[in-house]
Amino acid sequence: MTVVLDADRIAALNDILRRTLSGGTLVLTAGIVALGRGRQQAILDAVAAFDRFDADNDPHGERDFGAVEVVGERVFWKIDYYDRSGRSASPDPADTSVTTRVLTVLLAEEY
Repeated sequence: MTVVLDADRIAALNDILRRTLSGGTLVLTAGIVALGRGRQQAILDAVAAFDRFDADNDPHGERDFGAVEVVGERVFWKIDYYDRSGRSASPDPADTSVTTRVLTVLLAEEY
């Protein structure tokens, strides 16, 4: 039961970051940056609106990965959980006091 509750909290925190860009750090890869601000905004809007989570792309129920087609590009996004130093994995991604979330947005071809 605890695992489900933790996954639900992690998913909620990930949704906040993905939708509002608050509660973590946003990283855009060089390929995304090269597209320019207008296309970047369209991509970030598509990432924020993403809601097609299923067992294939979200097996742990954390809503930490997605793929979108936008502005003629296939784009991946991923949320990772680090400890506060940013050097190691978070000991508890459900606990914001010990976790730094990082949302990375990249072109599929950069993967």
